[in-house]
Amino acid sequence: MNDDRVGHEELPKGIPGGPGIAGERPRDLGGVGSAADVTRDDYLQGALRLWQPAQGLRANVDTVLLGAFARARGGDRVLDLGCASGAVALHLAWRFPRMAALGVDIQEHLVALAKRNARENGFEERVSFVVGDLRHPGSVCAPESFDVVVTNPPYGDVTLSRPSPSLQAAVARHDLCCSLAQMARAAAFALRSGGHLYAVFRAGRIAELLAALRHCRLEPKRLVPVYPKTGKDASVILVGAVKGARPGACLEAPVFIQGEEGGFTPLLLRAYTREGLSCR
Repeated sequence: MNDDRVGHEELPKGIPGGPGIAGERPRDLGGVGSAADVTRDDYLQGALRLWQPAQGLRANVDTVLLGAFARARGGDRVLDLGCASGAVALHLAWRFPRMAALGVDIQEHLVALAKRNARENGFEERVSFVVGDLRHPGSVCAPESFDVVVTNPPYGDVTLSRPSPSLQAAVARHDLCCSLAQMARAAAFALRSGGHLYAVFRAGRIAELLAALRHCRLEPKRLVPVYPKTGKDASVILVGAVKGARPGACLEAPVFIQGEEGGFTPLLLRAYTREGLSCR
């Protein structure tokens, strides 16, 4: 989960489960962070409650859209690459009661929050989190051991923009620890033949992502552009790919965050339900 804000930054105020609902600052975090640097927030209209950093790497609307876009079947094993505090993996566990998930992140303090989120939301038997380096996927999982991979890679290219002086922010926003090519290799390593990858990524760099996926035999099949509102450029694109599939992608109808009169669109609000976004 990245924190490079594009177009629609945080979960828009007024959407159920967004920052319009007050979070709490705890006194006792059980050894995870401190009351000054984490909050516990409603997520998905209060269906989940998430501990997450008070600043920086927080769940945003891109996170929700990825969790609503991805699909899993009963018995599927899902791998969340770059899981942060676990929002996407837990979103999918809430939507699909018979799947199991593993989340991996290189930042130990985020994995600690994700583990607490799994436990306190009642998913620790089906969702687990580990510290791991995606550049060495063999240290994280066995080859071809997952049916689904989800990922929200850092949007920034370290060769084109200066990273934040904060190491935590720089890792989240720029591909310092894992390039797009390395992410694609990790996903291809983990996925079985015919397995599905779901990603959300900055629209301006979508050609780089698609090239990296195809190089690893992850064939893009679904592309869904996301626009802040009518008249604006797309900010991110949802991508669905299949390992070993034949070429041929569908550019699907877009998602608009806000309607012409300023309210949030029905399609966006559907992302906050178990139904999620439409599947083809």
